[in-house]
Amino acid sequence: MTSKRVGFVGLGLMGAPMAANIAKAGWGVTAWNRSDAAFDGLAGVSRAAAVADLRDEDAIIFMLPDLPFIEEASAALLESWRSVPPTSGTAVVIMSSVSPTAVQRFGETVRQASSGNAVVVDAPVSGGTTGAQNGTLAIMVGTTESRFEALRPLFETMGTTVRRMGPLGAGSLAKACNQLIVGTTTAALAEAAELAERSGMDVEALFEVLSGGLAGSRVLDNVGPRLAAKDYAPTGPAKFMHKDLGFVLDSAEAVGSAAPLATAAMELYAELKRQGLGDQDLAVVRQTIANLSLTPAATSNSN
Repeated sequence: MTSKRVGFVGLGLMGAPMAANIAKAGWGVTAWNRSDAAFDGLAGVSRAAAVADLRDEDAIIFMLPDLPFIEEASAALLESWRSVPPTSGTAVVIMSSVSPTAVQRFGETVRQASSGNAVVVDAPVSGGTTGAQNGTLAIMVGTTESRFEALRPLFETMGTTVRRMGPLGAGSLAKACNQLIVGTTTAALAEAAELAERSGMDVEALFEVLSGGLAGSRVLDNVGPRLAAKDYAPTGPAKFMHKDLGFVLDSAEAVGSAAPLATAAMELYAELKRQGLGDQDLAVVRQTIANLSLTPAATSNSN
């Protein structure tokens, strides 16, 4: 990158602290968000009137729920590039969880619209809102080695584990694998919590002893307390796990890899959405399991 300037699109639960950390590191950040309220208290971040106004930035980060939202938000930007191509080397950085194959197609769309002067880099993140706030995200990058090295200083303003996983699409595949582990582990912990409590066991005590053995994990450390407390206030909507597991299954089908756990988890999170719980925290999968159980369901502390 020739300057420490970046555009940012999407100031949600993850995007706002990510943009703030870039600004804190001394970068110039100009952002667009559908709601103006997202800029309240966001120091060091300038406001763009439209996404197309970011066309001359060296890098433009998108942190929106899924690729169709990104395609919609970037339509005017791409149209402006069709008229006047950007400076060579512009990076369109997709940090959302998106389909590995769809992001490759989007990369070709951007290449054509920009006359080859802009490239798409997929760099999804893991670590949740806490990681976004603390600047400790894990960032999985799909691009060329030279492009990765050029963007590494930018990524390191947001994360502490930054790795190139391969070409475009590889970052999103790595995130799909991450979500397979997080989604199935959270569901297993939820099932264990519900079974333990209905059997008269203290869930907090169970999770404490599990954390000291082979069942211990970062997922248990982070999600376990919310599962035990039935605290489903959203740190990120549970419905997105269903979307991400769909990417796992699509990727598995493309290479002929069996995915029995992803298939089972996909159905469980589909049931979560059918129960109307999709906007609550991922830990609400425990409530889904409770609702499927034969005896009276446990109740949530948060609606």
